[in-house]
Amino acid sequence: MNIYLIRHGRQNSTLCNVNAGLGEEGYQQADLLGKRLRSYEIDALYSSHLIRAVQTAEVINLYIRKAHNIRENIAEISFGNLEGNTNEYIQEHFADFKAEQMELKEDIPYPGGECGRDVFKRAMVTMEEIIQSGKSNIAVVTHGGVIRALLAGLLGLDMSKKLLFGASLENSSITELKYDEKYERFYLQRFNDFGHLEAAAELLRYNW
Repeated sequence: MNIYLIRHGRQNSTLCNVNAGLGEEGYQQADLLGKRLRSYEIDALYSSHLIRAVQTAEVINLYIRKAHNIRENIAEISFGNLEGNTNEYIQEHFADFKAEQMELKEDIPYPGGECGRDVFKRAMVTMEEIIQSGKSNIAVVTHGGVIRALLAGLLGLDMSKKLLFGASLENSSITELKYDEKYERFYLQRFNDFGHLEAAAELLRYNW
């Protein structure tokens, strides 16, 4: 079983974790990804219920045409009191939290929000559903925080180190997991693969 964890396309807001839709670039990213996935023989499609993930999945589905399963438990990590704020505001008012977080010593929750273990626990509900589905190639449109928490948890790593999975995950990137039914374990096949964006540098995060 191959599970393709996909980060949603670029949203139309730079505020922290607001439930915003895709921007123009996000639709372009999703379209390029959908074209790429046509050859992957995807037989199931999931997304979180947040607008940016739903819209990304809808664009992908123009190419793969599968039932779209929406699951709230693969929504982005709750950033708690940071949500709705600018990066500048967060750096000023939550500087102590950010400094402690980047020490990578503990899986500390966002103030008023979740930690990685919280996200892993709820996201595994959908992962277990996928495992039991009998499908072979599953696309899951979700979020950077969820992808990092799943990788740390599924690979048996200390959740405090989850931020070591990429300084930044590209929007519409693919992280592929292979599930071995015999040994009931996951293998990381590839991480943050954004090959479909490489000919369109304006769609990469450093240009946002």
